[in-house]
Amino acid sequence: MTKPPRGYKTRAERMGHGPTVRMKHTKVKTARGRKISSKLWLERQLNDPYVIEAGRQGYRSRAAFKLVELDDKFHVLKSGSRVVDLGATPGGWSQVAARTVLKGKQARKGKIVALDINEMEPLPDVTFLLQDFMDDDAPSNIKAALGGKADVVMSDMAAKAMGHTSTDHLRIMGLCETALEFAIEILSPGGTFLAKVLQGGTEVDLLNAMKKDFETVRHYKPPASRQDSAEMYVVALGFKGRTKD
Repeated sequence: MTKPPRGYKTRAERMGHGPTVRMKHTKVKTARGRKISSKLWLERQLNDPYVIEAGRQGYRSRAAFKLVELDDKFHVLKSGSRVVDLGATPGGWSQVAARTVLKGKQARKGKIVALDINEMEPLPDVTFLLQDFMDDDAPSNIKAALGGKADVVMSDMAAKAMGHTSTDHLRIMGLCETALEFAIEILSPGGTFLAKVLQGGTEVDLLNAMKKDFETVRHYKPPASRQDSAEMYVVALGFKGRTKD
């Protein structure tokens, strides 16, 4: 079971919105027609403190805490920032972004454009585009919706798992590389790019490529990422403003 680190507090908690949930382990009985794998998945969900905390704080998914923790460490979201959220559904990352960029003294300048191949329930003041990011016109549609340069391009996109480790790794890395190309086109100088990748070797090549266009490049596995998962995040800060060749 995933456990928050000792003393863990979300941003909402630091603002006085209540204590972290503590709970007893819940077991799930094997119902007729339910596979053991489904039973184990459901049991893990019911006993995952991030799942419970997401429900308590109104986030649409436990993945919201991955962005909370990334932002706590790298400070990528600021009041008034213009944000592109790729792979946004069900909307947890957009919710986290909205609670910062659409609040405070610069809130009127803030804007969030979210895109996903799957439907997403509307969020206040978030522009959602229902489209595959790999479509040829997706980048131009995002640019039109944003109406200018972005301060942050963030991607939690993941291709559907095929069950073959090498293939799954290459597919998600392909999405990340395409998102990076788009970020280089739309980011303002000083902007930030962060994206999900899978550990498997080629993420090192990606980090080295990012160093040409960003002042600081890091990789990080937030505590909310399950320890048995190969996912991690690349974070590129301080876009240098190089135009694409």
